[in-house]
Amino acid sequence: MTFTSRLAVVALASLLVTGTAFAQTAAPAAKTETKTDAAATTADKKAPKERSAESLECSKQADAKGLKGKERRKFRRECKKEAKAGSVAPAAPASDKK
Repeated sequence: MTFTSRLAVVALASLLVTGTAFAQTAAPAAKTETKTDAAATTADKKAPKERSAESLECSKQADAKGLKGKERRKFRRECKKEAKAGSVAPAAPASDKK
C-alpha cells in the first residue's frame, strides 16, 4: 500500500469517527431555580382556588343529579349564571340512573 492510499484511508476513518462524536446531543442546561424557588412555584400551582358559594351550591346540585363530564360543566355554567342573576334553583333530590 502506498503512502497516499494510507493517508486517504486514515482521513476517511477520521471523518467517520468525528462525525459520530459531533452527532451526540448536548448536555441539558443547568437549572437556575433554587429549592426554595421550586417549592414556592409548586405550592402556587397546587394551591386550590377559592370557590364562591354559588359555585359550591351548583356543584352540590350537579352531584345530586348525578351529572358528569360535559353535562355537568354545562349545568354548572348555567347554574352559576342564574345564581349571579339572583335566582338560585333549589337542589333537586338525587335520582338513581343506573
